Amino acid sequence: MMNKLFIILIVIGLPLSIIGSIFHWSAVMMFIIYCLTIIALAGFIGRATESLAIVMGPRIGGLLNATFGNAVELIISIFSLKAGLVGIVLASLTGSVLGNLLLVGGLSFFVGGLKYKRQSFNVNDARHNAGLLIFSVIVAFVVPEVFTHTMDNQETMGLSIGISIVLILLYLSMLLFKLVTHRGVYQKNNESKTMNQEEEVPEWSKKKAVIILALATIAVAYVSEKLVHTFSAVGETFGWTELFIGIIIVAIVGNAAEHASAIIMAFKNKMDVAVEIAVGSTLQVAMFVAPVLVLASLFFPVSMPLVFTWPELISMVTAVLLVIMLTVDGDSNWFDGLVLFAAYVIMGIGFYML
Repeated sequence: MMNKLFIILIVIGLPLSIIGSIFHWSAVMMFIIYCLTIIALAGFIGRATESLAIVMGPRIGGLLNATFGNAVELIISIFSLKAGLVGIVLASLTGSVLGNLLLVGGLSFFVGGLKYKRQSFNVNDARHNAGLLIFSVIVAFVVPEVFTHTMDNQETMGLSIGISIVLILLYLSMLLFKLVTHRGVYQKNNESKTMNQEEEVPEWSKKKAVIILALATIAVAYVSEKLVHTFSAVGETFGWTELFIGIIIVAIVGNAAEHASAIIMAFKNKMDVAVEIAVGSTLQVAMFVAPVLVLASLFFPVSMPLVFTWPELISMVTAVLLVIMLTVDGDSNWFDGLVLFAAYVIMGIGFYML
């Protein structure tokens, strides 16, 4: 059903995106068209990546997921940097962290918990991810803000570049750890047997998946560039600040397809997959997407330091600590999900009123 909806959105959305851009339709109408089209294209990018991961094996598959898992948000952010909208980019990174941990995690636990009274997932992964979340969000994001109070702009960028390089190197090391040196080491015996017994079948062939991935990425790049130019007009129309657009709108649009997948996995009682999507995507954003954007900004007129506002930092730290407390036991239920979702709503209201 969702796949058919994505096809309809692309068939209708892409032509309308081109026609509307040529004839200069209203910014609000084009904003809606661009957002829906990007969500549908993101769904196809996800499906193509999953097919390639199955065909080419877990190691290359892990690299593909790392590269394309947040491709849509990365593309939108790059065009935003090109337009000098540094505030929106930083806000979208914050929104991704909050959205993945609180919105996706919360809805996954809630929806899955309505069907199953108790759901469990790999406790070793939960504990491992807890440490990485503390490092990537609290250490790598909060520490720069503390030190930059006595620095000028050049020194702040120097610190941001150094931290970004460390984060990327650590992220690559994490992939090596999970996919090569310690792959399967922390799995339970029954999990290993299940994985060996069930052979995944790719939805598309290698050639078809590569073609769809390439075309969808090109289309996303085109639509994303157009989307960025509507932010100012939409913000003025609805009274939205750059902070709210980045944290809520851009973050949700860039990760919508992935968010839906996590909730569906939870409903099917595949909680390891759902948690990996929510937490894994957060780690991708903090350790890969954010530092890549800092380095990419060096090629644009306005550079982006890895320095967030205090409301953003406090929200991210709160989300990380709350998720760790609720997941470190490897167990979830619908009330845990409701707590996470309520935290997201409270923060959303705060950023809207800010």
